[in-house]
Amino acid sequence: MLVIAVRANHTMTTSIPKSGERLSFEHVVKNRRSIRGFLPNPVPEEVLHKVFNLAQLAPSGANAQPWTVSVASGDSCKQLRDKLSEAANSGVQPNPDYARIDKFEGIYGERQIKTAVTLYGNMNIARDDAEGRRRALMRNFGFFDAPHAAFISMPKIFNESVAVDVGMYAQTLLLALTAYGIGSCAQGSVSIYPDIIREHFGLSDSLSVLMGISFGYEDSSVPANKTKVPRANIEEGITFLN
Repeated sequence: MLVIAVRANHTMTTSIPKSGERLSFEHVVKNRRSIRGFLPNPVPEEVLHKVFNLAQLAPSGANAQPWTVSVASGDSCKQLRDKLSEAANSGVQPNPDYARIDKFEGIYGERQIKTAVTLYGNMNIARDDAEGRRRALMRNFGFFDAPHAAFISMPKIFNESVAVDVGMYAQTLLLALTAYGIGSCAQGSVSIYPDIIREHFGLSDSLSVLMGISFGYEDSSVPANKTKVPRANIEEGITFLN
């Protein structure tokens, strides 16, 4: 199920792939990255529907399609941004619908640290700059100024095996956005106040809010958007047997 909140109309000036232009799958995968600074220009309604129709083709066990997607744009996006930012700034206790891992150990922790060093370095935030890091964290709840924010939920009756299906949907959506020249950032942080999100969209308490995705057209002047992090060599995680 897809819920798209009403948005205000604006003129879109950012270019997207020309009609009929085909981007290779390799190009789309290599160019998808987390965008942390957006232009105010909204994505046209017709492009939104093309992107979400592509994402709906994601695979799922028994074709259950267990995801519910709620998209806020325009005034609705601003109102939700204000609600989440106020909760985070005032110290409201998070109550996520699922257990979150914020600190990783071993090789996973090493990768987390390297990513943080690269990101904060591009933002010119020193390791001991607690206030700078706090401001950077708060930008999550402001959707990095994105004109759109999508929240992906699934029924609470499902377990981790079904959450895998939702993850495949999310990746398909991220790639579909990239294919249309739209930047995005997948965010677990914005789902730590699920009651605010359910109330904003009028969602049932029977749904778990898993994640958010801020999206729109990239603002290339934002320092954080210079960040590109490497991936591990496939030999580190893949075994080929003959």
